[in-house]
Amino acid sequence: MDPVADFLDRAVANIIPSRDTLARALTSGKQLNVYLGIDPTSVHIHLGHAVALRKLQQLVGLGHHVTFLIGDFTALIGDTSDKETERPVLTSAQIEANFATYKDQAAKVLDFSAVTVRRNSEWLKKLSFKDIVLLARHFSLNDFISRELIKVRLESGRSVSLPEVLYPMMQGYDSYFMDTDLQIGGTDQTFNMQAGRTLQKDLRNKDTFVLSTPFLDGTDSRKMSKSWGNAIWLDDSAADVYGKVMSLRDDLIVQYFTLATATPLPQVAEIEAQILGGANPMNFKKQLAYTIVAELHGKAAASSAQSQFESTFQNRETPKNIPTYQINVSDNVVVETIVNANLAESKSEARRLITQGAVEYNGEKILDPNFQIIEPGTLKVGPRRFVNLIK
Repeated sequence: MDPVADFLDRAVANIIPSRDTLARALTSGKQLNVYLGIDPTSVHIHLGHAVALRKLQQLVGLGHHVTFLIGDFTALIGDTSDKETERPVLTSAQIEANFATYKDQAAKVLDFSAVTVRRNSEWLKKLSFKDIVLLARHFSLNDFISRELIKVRLESGRSVSLPEVLYPMMQGYDSYFMDTDLQIGGTDQTFNMQAGRTLQKDLRNKDTFVLSTPFLDGTDSRKMSKSWGNAIWLDDSAADVYGKVMSLRDDLIVQYFTLATATPLPQVAEIEAQILGGANPMNFKKQLAYTIVAELHGKAAASSAQSQFESTFQNRETPKNIPTYQINVSDNVVVETIVNANLAESKSEARRLITQGAVEYNGEKILDPNFQIIEPGTLKVGPRRFVNLIK
């Protein structure tokens, strides 16, 4: 398949102003200046983020200049494009700690030897109040408050902070400062990316492009999100990635092959045709899980994860080499034990898993978050996480 056509047709929700004009730009012989920005509001990058990272990698292959932008300054405000409330304010130290792992995770998808890495604090922190006022003249408050989530918050009497209003302008300035030809981002970023087009047109009389990527559904079939605990993280273990993929609904197989792997589209179409023709989806889900793990961790890890899954979940064997955790009086309440043994990220997640019947102790379900673990045994959380508890 023609690589430009593959770029324009795969994992694309919308192209502004149009697919045809971007196709002409991509085949003009000019090296385009492209960027994707991520605010380091979490220590993890998930497979949904990787959809846009894959688009960047395609552009690297096409010979364009690609920038991976760390929004260390915009993260001080927090983008609420996909949120019903304000994001919590992060300190500079928290932002730096989150950023520390970003590049290593993204490198599983993006070849950083061919990519420029920048931080938007390089230019945003230098803007004077006069600069900000002049930039603000290019935008309308009406456009901002007409956004659906903002409108809902205002109508319900919830707060919308002034820094949130400035966020799209700041992101737009990123695009202007780097003189971007093409911005890549999720569909929730379309409004913010349009701000970049506005500044490029108003200040440089330059027409630019926006390409938005679709959302990848999470393990609970909602949009994959940091906040909802339904993500497949790029730094998950090979076994966890494999197991999470195997837990997906069958109707997500084609979506994941398309958005979360490099499997050629003609092959994906053949897989879809076979599933629609009555083939067993489980076989393709195993192929999908193996492919994703192999692309993130390598083929050896994928083979090991597949063997572990088959022995543990299909043959119902307890996995080998289970980690151990020493229980004590201070944390023998099951919620505390689950968190301290790294089987859940928070007490709220641990309680949710317990109420869902996803926690077992020595083969018996635990439904009481205050259950006390006194004797050694095996604690199982969800379908894939085990720990041997010792005194």
